Amino acid sequence: MTSRLRLMFRSTAVRLSALYILLFAICAAFLVVYVTAMSERILAQQTRENLVQEIGDIQRAYDRGGLNGMLRIMERRARQPGANLYVVAGPTGEILAGNVASLQPGVLDEQGWTRFPFSYRPFSESGPEREHMAIANVVFMENGLRVMIGRDLGEPGRFRGIVRRALMVALTIMGIGALFIWFGIGRNALKRIDRMSGASQKIMAGDLSQRLPVGRSGDEFDRLSESLNAMLGRIERLNEGLRQVSDNIAHDLKTPLTRLRNKAADALDEEDAGQRRAALEGIIAESDQLIRTFNALLMISRVEAGSIAAEISEVDLSAITADSCELYEPVAEEAGLRLETSIAPGLRVKGNRELIGQAMFNLLDNAIKYSAGSAGEPLVHVVLIADATGIRLSVCDNGPGVPEEKREEVVKRFVRLDASRSKPGTGLGLSLVEAVMELHGGALRLSATNQENAQAPGLTATMVFPPLTS
Repeated sequence: MTSRLRLMFRSTAVRLSALYILLFAICAAFLVVYVTAMSERILAQQTRENLVQEIGDIQRAYDRGGLNGMLRIMERRARQPGANLYVVAGPTGEILAGNVASLQPGVLDEQGWTRFPFSYRPFSESGPEREHMAIANVVFMENGLRVMIGRDLGEPGRFRGIVRRALMVALTIMGIGALFIWFGIGRNALKRIDRMSGASQKIMAGDLSQRLPVGRSGDEFDRLSESLNAMLGRIERLNEGLRQVSDNIAHDLKTPLTRLRNKAADALDEEDAGQRRAALEGIIAESDQLIRTFNALLMISRVEAGSIAAEISEVDLSAITADSCELYEPVAEEAGLRLETSIAPGLRVKGNRELIGQAMFNLLDNAIKYSAGSAGEPLVHVVLIADATGIRLSVCDNGPGVPEEKREEVVKRFVRLDASRSKPGTGLGLSLVEAVMELHGGALRLSATNQENAQAPGLTATMVFPPLTS
């Protein structure tokens, strides 16, 4: 429990909460002192104003009816509930009349307001004596009598006590509530950090499929977890791609390297110059194919790493598509098929012209390669349109197509449906297209061109680009 509390106090959220509670306590204490002082000041001012008014009334009664008139009005007011203190004393200070039994010595010695609150004992008090405090104004009469009119401080004191207790109770309740909230926030933050730490330990142990927990609050913890999860997902894909590359290089490049070595050995044994030259030319062709494979791998790695992202700018996708189709028209004619286009003009996207062109070349090359020799009239149709979801660039063929259950596999590196490897290629074309589309914030989607024709459903590869935003 102690270590858990120590760990909780190391949390930034808990420290901030503790700082806020400290500031709140200081402000609350200042508020209590300020409100109490203001209440005392207001009560003292009201008491003095009431006494000044009372003295004025007594003075007017004396002017009208003399000493008897003054005593009558003082006697009448002394019997009222919550009456002031009324005292008439002789020149030597002995009490002659009033509602006070005794006074603190020296109260009647000076004329005017008493400097400090004084103690007294009223006539009405029964039971054990208790201390009563009051303030008063003493007036010396012309005949030597001394008149004191005062006010008991018990009621203002009780009011101050009520105000102080009410503030203390309210602040105590708010303080306890703040402590519970602080503890709850700290404990919740600590639990979330513990869950994140647990997931991080599993990730560091090698399980890249783990993800940091994301709640429903959408706070900074959730935003941080979402960002880290996106990073982990990318790292997992890159590691998976690296693993696949390693496996596929060992599998797919072993055969051409072995074939290259055998051709080199045959060339050494060949005595005829013409046949030796042909063997060397075959070795060069095999080497060129290997170089193209490694170049494609390097290109995919650069795209997936985002090292070409800085070269992205606004490009004319319509022009790129038209140029690519124009370049592949002779290749399509030589393969004995038609290349048709439906290109909407003026469509622009944010992208890299070279990468988009390379992706387009890969799709056209695949479409021409797998449509040639298909039943009926071989056809490749390129469509570029814009709709509400974005800009779609589709390359459609009427070849054998790709089964639906294999479409996620064919975009992986070195994966080829041609198990016999009778057709040229490296199995990296669609992998590069998918990497290019991820770099551009789009997607590669594969579907059947003609779902009703089971013999030649064809394949439609669609590159979906996000709309150009201003």
